[in-house]
Amino acid sequence: MTESTVTWLTQEAHDRLQAELENLSGPARTEIAERIAAARDEGDLKENGGYHAAREEQAKNEARIRELTEKLRHVQVGTPADDGVVEAGMVVTAAVAGDDMTFLLGSREIAGTTDLDVYSPTSPLGAAIDGHRIGAKVSYTAPNGKEIAVEIKAATPFAG
Repeated sequence: MTESTVTWLTQEAHDRLQAELENLSGPARTEIAERIAAARDEGDLKENGGYHAAREEQAKNEARIRELTEKLRHVQVGTPADDGVVEAGMVVTAAVAGDDMTFLLGSREIAGTTDLDVYSPTSPLGAAIDGHRIGAKVSYTAPNGKEIAVEIKAATPFAG
């Protein structure tokens, strides 16, 4: 996450990410370091596949630690106000290009905790409806360049 936007999360999603960060920063980091040391002891590093695989895993682990740290630094946990305004944490029903859709506006980290489709507030659809009230008619430009009309029909806080 390069921008400092607030990420809305359920308590369950927050706890899951916090546990993942603690594991990656502690036991997983130590295990990878031990594998690197063991592979280094095997000799020639140029042709040591185990060493290179462990180093690659270490890079991925450190990248995920940075991502989680940043995400958890700018997180909002809880339920948004039930005021009819579309914002992160709301279940939205909208007519999108004439078809009714119901989805959660929020972080992809919540996707594993619900059967609803999850759209980011920074996605084209999410950005178009974010901050608008029930009844609003807006449009957005799809990635293919087509203008898509949206009418917000309902917006209620996500209950989990």
